[in-house]
Amino acid sequence: MNRAFQLQGHRGARGLFPENTLEGFRAAIDLGLRWFELDVGVLRDGAVVVHHDPALNADLARHGGAWLSGAGPLLKDLTLAELRRYDVGRIRPGSAYAALYPGQAPVDGATIPTLAEVLILDARIGWNIELKLLPTHPGWTVSAEEMVERVLHAVDAAGAADRVTLQSFDWRAPRHARRIRPTLPRGWLTRPETAANPAMWWAIEAPQPLPDAVANEGGGAWTPSWEMLTQDLVKQAQAIGLAVIPWTVNETGDIQRLIAWGIDGLITDFPDRALPLIP
Repeated sequence: MNRAFQLQGHRGARGLFPENTLEGFRAAIDLGLRWFELDVGVLRDGAVVVHHDPALNADLARHGGAWLSGAGPLLKDLTLAELRRYDVGRIRPGSAYAALYPGQAPVDGATIPTLAEVLILDARIGWNIELKLLPTHPGWTVSAEEMVERVLHAVDAAGAADRVTLQSFDWRAPRHARRIRPTLPRGWLTRPETAANPAMWWAIEAPQPLPDAVANEGGGAWTPSWEMLTQDLVKQAQAIGLAVIPWTVNETGDIQRLIAWGIDGLITDFPDRALPLIP
């Protein structure tokens, strides 16, 4: 299929800069990136914010200069004013998380932004917005329907509807987006755990071949964990009209191999490794 290759920086560019922060997105834009994957949640006051986990991550968040001593509060229990008091500009030194990204440049004072703030950073940039929902823990977030509608409100307010995709592991979210905004591009995330339990994650009782399951939802982008892919699966998915954009592809050899298979894009923590390899 003749599509422009879509290189997406994961959470901005997590391997290089503080994840899901304005500072990180700006720095990655300066590298030449034009697409990003990010995650969103909804606060107690209804604000949509850019953060990966349903709760504050103790390896990322500091309050009053001190690292959180345990699991942080749920986003849905915080207001935006309360959230702004947390610094997420560096990874906790000595943590297992820090060992994964030893080259990340800290930016002390960075806070968790709203989706609205991110969308207006640069009118050239496309955003692949993951709605962070956990059907295994439905009480940790707002409903899929509410999250979709609040995200769409923020997208419309920013005038960004022509440069966003909505995706989720919980397929109720892009399915609801399809119902209320059928022209908006959608992505269908998969990993082995969700594919093994389609009733929980996709609200589908019978297992189906992955490309067929996505096509049956109206198509769009299939966003699998890269380890799930084979060259044959890429061909099967593209033959039925799907874009294949795997996550999170970080090693140069894996990036090269998947590009050779003809994928339509990829999501990576290290866009500096992928940029020179884009066809």
